Amino acid sequence: MTVALFTHPACLGHDNGPFHPECPDRLRAVLQALEHPDFVPLLRESAPEATPALLELAHPADYVRAVLAIEPAPGEHVRFDADTAMGHGSREAASRAAGGAAAAVDAVMEGWARAAFVATRPPGHHAERRRAMGFCLFGSAAIAALHARARWGVRRVAVVDFDVHHGNGTQDILESQPDMLYVSSHQSPCYPGTGGPEERGLANNVLNLPLPPGTTGVEFRRAWERNGLPAVDEWAPEVLIVSAGFDAHRADPLAELRLDTEDFGWITDQLLALADAHCGGRVVSVLEGGYDLKALAASAALHVRRLMRV
Repeated sequence: MTVALFTHPACLGHDNGPFHPECPDRLRAVLQALEHPDFVPLLRESAPEATPALLELAHPADYVRAVLAIEPAPGEHVRFDADTAMGHGSREAASRAAGGAAAAVDAVMEGWARAAFVATRPPGHHAERRRAMGFCLFGSAAIAALHARARWGVRRVAVVDFDVHHGNGTQDILESQPDMLYVSSHQSPCYPGTGGPEERGLANNVLNLPLPPGTTGVEFRRAWERNGLPAVDEWAPEVLIVSAGFDAHRADPLAELRLDTEDFGWITDQLLALADAHCGGRVVSVLEGGYDLKALAASAALHVRRLMRV
């Protein structure tokens, strides 16, 4: 299966400040893992910068202008909150993260790649329409979904999120869009404190699967088999967007779920089966969290191997 990898060296230039868990070494670890000979067949593509118009699919123009205007001097930072900052290279990194997600949609819609993995940073699923938070500046997965509709006329998009944290930003952007489905499994209680089962969206287009601390892979799989996967199947999307966070791994320091690397392979296989059934295998996967470097690298590599069907 032809899989495209979208990334860019500028995404290593995003700096949240010293000792921050969302650091350039995260992306370095993923990219190093993808240098293994198994990944020679990947189509390696440069993630382009997003245009303001692309970012404005998900965020108001004044918010986009304000973020793009921030470019601190080297060594300096502008902070949105205690967790979220922009350094000297952050503007370009965030622009390429969103632009790479949209370019990945173009790749699968044009048909020269059947699936794509967007290895960029900062992550995006906590960025609300008008608010940067949770390490995130722009909502890349939501932007990808809205770009699929705006450019390609796609009528039904599903965004699936298995990051350990609820993607409050993606939900905030998409819950009012009746042709967009958002399904998230996440630890609860945990940051950011949203994602309860009562949050259903404007048109019953949001499904949250909160999981208690200590949840194992067996219980994670059961939640998806009983609720998450049937919801995606019933939605019958024309393209499937994945917020691929690997911080539900038992080794991750920022939460308390107990998944193993193979659980990420399993959920990838299940999503691919649904994509094969409904949208010709068109899957765009966007890197979100994952803060233990060894676990992140192994899990992301397995995820991409399964996207490649190897």
